[in-house]
Amino acid sequence: MEVAEKGKNKPQMKIIPMWNIIFIGISFLIIVLGFALMAGEPSGATEYNPDIFSVRRITVGPMISLAGFILMIVAILWRGKKADA
Repeated sequence: MEVAEKGKNKPQMKIIPMWNIIFIGISFLIIVLGFALMAGEPSGATEYNPDIFSVRRITVGPMISLAGFILMIVAILWRGKKADA
């Protein structure tokens, strides 16, 4: 009875493929971009800043962040064609 060396003939299975890691990074950058678009000067007690209601801060930024979160979920859960075999 022969004893095989550890790790010699075992196929290496990655937990998260490189494709998924790349898209996780891209989606993280999209989320950060969305939060950066929502940032800006606040409205204080002494002065009013009407820019807090701009389209960029209340519509575009949250939509971009939401798209990044959805892409993050897809990037984590996506299995390639090779993973099915």
